[in-house]
Formats: sequence, structure tokens, C-alpha cells
Amino acid sequence: MCNFLEKMSLEIEKGVAMALLFLFLVPAVQGQINADLLRNLLEKKTQTSPALLGGRVLSEIKEVYPFYAQRQFIPVWSEKEKLTELAYELRFEIRQSRYDGLKPSDYHLPLIETFFEAIEKKEASGVSGSSTELLELEILLSDAFFALAEDLDIGKVDPSRLKGSWGIPRKSKSLAYEQLLEEAWRRKELRSFLEALYPKNPSYQKGKLLLRQLEDRSKSSPISWKPVKTDKSLHLGESSGFLPEVRQRLAFWGYAPAASPKEEKVYDSLLWTQVIAFQKDRGISAEGVIGSATLMLLNESPEQLMDRIEVNLERMRWVPSEFFEKEAIVVNIPSFRLVYHLGVDTLFTTKVIVGTVSHPTPVFTAPMSYLVLSPYWNIPPSIAKNETLPAIRRNSGYLQKNNMEVVTAGGQAVALSQVNWNAKPFPYLIRQKPGESNALGLVKFMFPNPFNVYLHDTPTKHLFDREQRTFSHGCIRMQHPKELAELLLKSEKGWTTERLLAAMGAGKEEVVTLSRKIPVGIFYFTFWTEEAEKPRFFVDVYKRDAEVLALLRR
Repeated sequence: MCNFLEKMSLEIEKGVAMALLFLFLVPAVQGQINADLLRNLLEKKTQTSPALLGGRVLSEIKEVYPFYAQRQFIPVWSEKEKLTELAYELRFEIRQSRYDGLKPSDYHLPLIETFFEAIEKKEASGVSGSSTELLELEILLSDAFFALAEDLDIGKVDPSRLKGSWGIPRKSKSLAYEQLLEEAWRRKELRSFLEALYPKNPSYQKGKLLLRQLEDRSKSSPISWKPVKTDKSLHLGESSGFLPEVRQRLAFWGYAPAASPKEEKVYDSLLWTQVIAFQKDRGISAEGVIGSATLMLLNESPEQLMDRIEVNLERMRWVPSEFFEKEAIVVNIPSFRLVYHLGVDTLFTTKVIVGTVSHPTPVFTAPMSYLVLSPYWNIPPSIAKNETLPAIRRNSGYLQKNNMEVVTAGGQAVALSQVNWNAKPFPYLIRQKPGESNALGLVKFMFPNPFNVYLHDTPTKHLFDREQRTFSHGCIRMQHPKELAELLLKSEKGWTTERLLAAMGAGKEEVVTLSRKIPVGIFYFTFWTEEAEKPRFFVDVYKRDAEVLALLRR
């Protein structure tokens, strides 16, 4: 009897051991089967061009295959024949990409939703999804991840495809996306890794938030956005039939007067106060006059503003991160403003004047390396040919009146009696001598670049009173250049305020080389946040938004 019990006990122990071995081996075997199936499936996809899955092009297959190869083709988005939380998190992030100004459909969202729905229905009925189904979704999700990561990091649109309006080379990838996904898989959390790819510009997060708010506001308060037009400007106390629409739209944007009007068609003082506030926030002349510029802004629907935000979120992805994390000088052309900052701290800001529509200021980056005090203005050949020489031919006293001289290429003065003003090409240079009337003022800031654009002072200070300041040939005039020069020279040995002022007024050109190079960025953002201000929209002075929007929509 004892022997029988001992034998039975041994048989039971063997059975338990076999059962435990089966429990461990089956998942391992199934896992290996899935890895083999995934490898075979991926290899087939890489052998066709373009690689297709469910009718969708797998644009990132060249990234997807080596990612799985280095992890022995172990799935990322499913485990034990079920979708993981990470898969659901990626689907959520793809859905939310519309608040980054991107198209969720670019990342296979409709097909991904179809896969999820089919798999969830089977799970609800107690049937496991097929391995092929899960593995096809695996590839689709990984392809979507790599595409989304790249678009968040460096932008969907290659700015080199634009019609000459963006002179900044396309950024390199800031991180290795395969390492990013591997780490997200290990930590079972995706959000923070995608957020690491966002631009470091504070305006980016504010733009994302405003997109949500505009979407909600558009749904909850639908009104007609038929354009309101007028032949003349409306002043305080006057009447107009379009004022009810103006009141409605101001109220929509949160500028409702404190009390109801006695006469809806009369421009009263309560409405005037709200118009002033609206004009200030939208960056136009805040005089309370309802003219074409104000109506143009009031005619913009939430959807149109969302388009503008999306365009500028894309532009922010094109800008190198150091311009928002370190010391830099940033000029935003549409806001006509310069900001000198150190990380998040604004050290200095001033109004600027930029190029006209026919002579636009280019978008580019370059390091500032030196200043020129009491500068000469070497008149560019194009300006000399089209403006200066014709003026001299009309008026022989033009040079003397404007404190100008003719010089050789080496800077030697040329007697005017020796100059043939009709020579083509003109063999000399014309320059304006240093002084307060010099077109460059008393200081210029140099960051050598192929566009020959720089920052400088100007004697025509009254132009800074204008709201739209597009008056130059491309260079950037500053309202308060002395203050910037003081800040930049503060760390340079021997440069006191007194010495700076003396050199600026000396009438003799002096070059000051900076001991450090300061990044300068000339950008174009029609949606932007400056300093601690709330986000603002600016007039698209060079009409460049539509091109970017069209490329984003493709």
C-alpha cells in the first residue's frame, strides 16, 4: 500500500511539473511563432515598393524593419494575443495630433480604428484576435509612430520646398526614434517621449491649447461668418447697419460691452472700449476706429484662426531648439518686434522696421559676431543703380546734402569731377559718412549672411509709430539700438556706457568684435507669444501662410 501511494505521489508530481512546463512553454512557443510571423510579414513588405498594408502606404518601413530586427521581432503593441495599454495610448496620441496642426489620417488612424474595433469585438465575444490581424496592426502602429515622431520633431513639410520664403535648413532629427520607442515600451508609457519632441518654444503649447479652445467655441457658439464690408471707417458716435454683426463677433471673442446698447446700430462708448481692447490684442492700431483692418480680423472665423495656428505650429517645428533654450536674439517679421532673451528670461525687446513686400526681409539664422559704431553706409549696388544715381543726375548737390561720397572698391575717395555718372556698370561705390543723419544711424549689429541683412539704428524714428512697419529694403531697423548695444557690450572688457555713447557719436567708424557669438534668428510667425503676453495673431504681411497650409493639408 505504501509503495502504491508513493508511486501515485510521484505520478502527481510529474503531472504537476508537466503542467507547469506546458504553461511556461506555450507562451514562449507562441511568442516565437509570432516573432517569426512578424519577421516574415515585414520581409514581404520591404520587398515591394511602395510597401502597402490595407491599402495604406507604409512610409516608414525602412525604420520599422531594423527596429524589430534589433529586438528579435518581439511585438511592441500586443502581448499574449491582446493589445497592450501602449497601443491604446498611441491611438489616443494619433487622435490628439490634430491639436499639433497635423492630420491624424496621415498616421493611418481610420485603418487603425478598424483594426481596433474588429479585435475588440472578438475579445468581447470571447474570441481571440488572429495572430495575422494583430501583427498587421503591429506594423501599422509602428509605422504610424515613426511618422508621427518625425513630424512632431522636424515638421511634416520640408521648408526647402517653399518658394524661397524660408532660408533655414531643415533640422536634423533631435533623437533616435527607435530608441525612443524601445524606452517607451520598457517603461510602458508613451506620452512623455512624444512630448520630448515638441518645440521648446513657449508659443507651441499655447497654440495647442488655443486650438482646443477654438474648436470648442466654434461648436458651442455657431454664428454666421459672412464677411462684413464697409466703404469707409466708422468713428465713435456714428451709425452703421453692420454694427450688430460687429457686436456679435466681438461678444463671440469675449469682448462684449458691460451693458446692452440703447441703439444697436450706433457706435457708443461701451462698444468703443471693447473695440480698443480687441485691436490691442490683435496687434493693430488701437484707435477705436472700425476700418478695413479691424473688419478683416472680425471676419476671421474660428476655423480660419485654427488654420493660422496650425501653420505656425509647423513653422515652430522647423526652428532649432537653441533659439528658445539659450541666449539668442529673435526677430519676428509679422509682429515687427525684436526680443533678446536668455532661455525663458527676456532681457530686452524693441520695435523694428522690416522689408517692404517688394523687398522682403528674408528668414534665416546666423551668429552675431561684431558691432560697428558710427558706421558708414555702403549703399548696395541695386539701391545705387535704381535710386541714388538717378537722384544724383537730377540734383548735383544730392551727395553733399546727404553727406555721401564716392570711393573705390578699396575705400579711397574719388574726386567728383572724375566720375562719369552715366557709366554702365558704375565703377565706384557710394557711401554715406558716419553721423546722426546716416541711414544706419549710430550703430549696426553684424551677423554675416548671404542676404547682407543686419540690424541697425535709424534716424527716421517717427516710423515706429506705425502699426505695420514694412519700410526697409530688407535690413532691420531698431527703435532702441543703444540699449541692445549696452547689453551686448556689458560683458566686453572696458566697454562702459560712457565709452559706448562717445564712440557712437564720434563720427569715426569703429568695429567691436564680440568675445562670444550670439545666435540671431529672423523668423516669420503670424501667431506668436512675446514675453509673458497671451498669444497673438499678426497680419500675414508677405502672404505666406496659404502656401504652408496647402502643403500641410496634402
